[in-house]
Amino acid sequence: MREVAAHWILMHDHPFSILEEERFNMMMKRGTPKWTKISRVTGKNDCIAVYEAEKKKIRNLLRQVNKLSLTTDLWKAKNQKIEYMVITGHWIDANWKLQKGVLNFVHIPQPRRGVEISAAIFKCVKWGVDNKIYSISVDNASNNDVAVQLLKNDLARSRKLICGGKLFHVRCCTHILNLMVQDSLGEIEDIIENIRDNVEFVGRSDVRTLLFAEIAQQLQIPGKSLIHDCRTRWNSTYDMLSCAIKFMEVFPRYQDREPRYDCCSSDEEWEKVEKSMEIVKVKRLLDSKVNDGDDFIRAMVRRMKNKFDKYWGECNLLMAIAAILDPRQKMRVLEFVFSKIYSALECQENITKVKKTLFEMYEEYVSAVVSSSGSTIESQHGAS
Repeated sequence: MREVAAHWILMHDHPFSILEEERFNMMMKRGTPKWTKISRVTGKNDCIAVYEAEKKKIRNLLRQVNKLSLTTDLWKAKNQKIEYMVITGHWIDANWKLQKGVLNFVHIPQPRRGVEISAAIFKCVKWGVDNKIYSISVDNASNNDVAVQLLKNDLARSRKLICGGKLFHVRCCTHILNLMVQDSLGEIEDIIENIRDNVEFVGRSDVRTLLFAEIAQQLQIPGKSLIHDCRTRWNSTYDMLSCAIKFMEVFPRYQDREPRYDCCSSDEEWEKVEKSMEIVKVKRLLDSKVNDGDDFIRAMVRRMKNKFDKYWGECNLLMAIAAILDPRQKMRVLEFVFSKIYSALECQENITKVKKTLFEMYEEYVSAVVSSSGSTIESQHGAS
């Protein structure tokens, strides 16, 4: 029961003191007559024991893994104002299924330079997986570029990285997509900020929210309520704007009934937001022509494509190899996509680069298999 209580605390982020609450213990005693009260100190120690047990499980599991890819990210906890980094390992198990597990969760204080990030990752992988690292995926912050280069140099001292480390640094495609969309939304940055103010004003009190909902009901507009966004995530901002668009007729009525409300967006601003939402769907990224539509649409598409061109060349190698190795597509998908992204000359150059890297990988795998087979044969002869 103590172990279950520890898992309960960890899963739901409860304080340790919850174990000492009178009503909690009364409930537990009613269901389990032999229940004895657990102190907060004991609860804390039990949580640490659970952590150590899970860590041991991961270590034992990774002993059977040949190749491990890492992903890592940093963020700041809103309430604590503390910077964290999580390191996750990804691997293919014996049944050819993708698995993942958290390897470490650490506090990294400011200024979070590349050297500190690299040291934290290296310290984590030194407990038995440093010779199994295949690649690491990070977002496109400059401190991550420095961290990955340092880590690559340190690991290359003790072993050979595949393809000379060409595939070691993987740029997070989700982050690239976020940068592209955020950059294109810069065309209506002031408008988005104004709509964000609208949403925050309405949601600041229950009275305002109820009044807004009442007007929406009168206009027979379906939907529950406005939603807030996370400024750094384009999909969150997209959801906030999409929701606000549904209620755009409500805001002028709301302004008539709420004297302190003074940030109502104009019809022209709402029109630009609606156009933006179509482009932000990203489906037009490759097939959109910069000359299509009005000046506003052209500006948004151009900004998105500029950001796309900046990062795509640095992240497409591993993705291209993955596409070729997919038996359903092979070279066809690569030839099609590259012809859309690059000029004819650049297209051929990049296809050649991918093929060369692919053959290089193949040769390395062959050498590894031959070497392994040779060692096995030698050991068998020695035993005989």
